Amino acid sequence: MEKVIDIVSAIASENGLPENLVLEAIKESMIKMAQKEINEDANFVVLEDSDTKDLRLAQKMIVCDDKDFDNTMESTHISLTEASKLVESVNIGDELEYQIDLESMNRNAVNSIFYEINFQIQRLNEQEILRRIEKNINHIIIGIVVNIDNDENTTLEFDDTRGILPLKNRIKGEKFKIGQSVRCILKSARITRNGLKIELSRTTPKMLEELLMLEVPEIKDGEVIIQKIARIPGEKAKVALFTNNPKIDPIGSAVGSKGVRISAVSKELHGESIDCIEYSNVPEIFIAKALSPAQILSVKIQKEYENQDIESESQEKKPLAIVQIMQSQKPKAIGRHGVNIRLASMLTGYDFELKEVIEKEAKEQKENMNDGDSRDEKKLGLEALESLFKGNS
Repeated sequence: MEKVIDIVSAIASENGLPENLVLEAIKESMIKMAQKEINEDANFVVLEDSDTKDLRLAQKMIVCDDKDFDNTMESTHISLTEASKLVESVNIGDELEYQIDLESMNRNAVNSIFYEINFQIQRLNEQEILRRIEKNINHIIIGIVVNIDNDENTTLEFDDTRGILPLKNRIKGEKFKIGQSVRCILKSARITRNGLKIELSRTTPKMLEELLMLEVPEIKDGEVIIQKIARIPGEKAKVALFTNNPKIDPIGSAVGSKGVRISAVSKELHGESIDCIEYSNVPEIFIAKALSPAQILSVKIQKEYENQDIESESQEKKPLAIVQIMQSQKPKAIGRHGVNIRLASMLTGYDFELKEVIEKEAKEQKENMNDGDSRDEKKLGLEALESLFKGNS
């Protein structure tokens, strides 16, 4: 193979790969061909000749005592008698190298080398692309639509590579066309038997999180934290936010002046409705907020379901929250097609049992609570006055 080292440099430059990796790929290809065409059990090596810029394929054989040699060893060993016919001075344990002339091999053998080299270079390219894009996993990429197949799976081109946006990862109702610029989350990237597989998504909660980071400086700067997101893509989402900075309103920051920030995010998600709620580490408060826009009277947490069968032993049970709610507020809590209560459950990690309270009972409960608060306030006021006078006496 004439001036192979120069060829290595050219291939490396053309593909943007390190020369040492290309060289190793070519060596591996030559060895695989020899194992396939000559002997799969033999010990083949590829030697570099820096003077001629060539690579030489050779088979290594270990010299052994005649009495120890048998036919099962002929792939890797040679008897001392046979070795002496080839080399003037040889001893038991020496290692001999037999150079293999590639030009004397049949055309299929030579073609298989080039096929294997192409395969190895392709794999190196895929590994290099994978290394380069791994940092973008779970982040937004912008790709150009280059193909849409019969199953509506969309191929996007970005950073000199291509990824697939499957129909299942696309928001319901979306339509793309060739040449269109599309934002997606780079969901996963891996090398398979069929090559590099890059999966993109617009339905993962990460998509909403990344868009909020782009639109809301307080989230990008870490002043406002996204605690959790629940999505039913294309329909509705709920985002739980909090901040440790008392000067910042997390909900107002995310929504923006006149709703401009959240509207921009919703538009990108094909009109998906987005509710922003303030996160609380008190489950009862968080549940009440998560069920908005419904007004909740009370929330009581039960640690486990009572007297309820479980479909599977491996299925994780959610704790149950008993939620008291006025009859008029129940439709709001459930939402259209049950979307609101499903998202609230996804967001909080609780299942809900809604207990209706008629308006009259709710009003009486509220009045009783207000009366109790008034009596307590009056009592506290008297105690404060008493302590004040005692302190001055």
